[in-house]
Amino acid sequence: MSTTLEKVTTPSQIAAVAELAREIWEAHYTPLIGTAQVAYMLARFQSEAAIAQQITMSGFEYYLAPEAGYLALVPDLDERRMLLSKIYVRESQRRTGLGRQMVDLAEQRCRETGCTTLWLTVNRHNSIALAFYERVGFVKARKLVTDIGGGFVMDDWQLEKEIPVTPPQP
Repeated sequence: MSTTLEKVTTPSQIAAVAELAREIWEAHYTPLIGTAQVAYMLARFQSEAAIAQQITMSGFEYYLAPEAGYLALVPDLDERRMLLSKIYVRESQRRTGLGRQMVDLAEQRCRETGCTTLWLTVNRHNSIALAFYERVGFVKARKLVTDIGGGFVMDDWQLEKEIPVTPPQP
């Protein structure tokens, strides 16, 4: 299955991303980190205002699969690394190939920008996501505990994947 991934540029796309974030985060992350931290992180990192600011001021590239999921990338051209900052798929759309398609897009953007490492952070207790990332070639690089304010921390793995300059041939 292939889904169209649209680059997010308009207020209506930003609103759609924020709505998907709320739905996905409340369902998936509440059991992992609790209601209070989910609400804090949604307001701080995934509200319409936060997403708009990330795009306009912080170099984030958001991509939306309408009604299904979204991802965000942050290229660091000086270091030749790209952060896969966000990759979220609605529960009903999981196991459809959309997550793999999103990772493929991230790898393509790495090659287009000259980045040779794709990296991300994932909650250490998020076994479903960890298994997915390992299946698509990411490896654990290190443990991270990050204070995000509001009395909350993120307890994560940093995962990395080396990206060849040219795509592998089938």
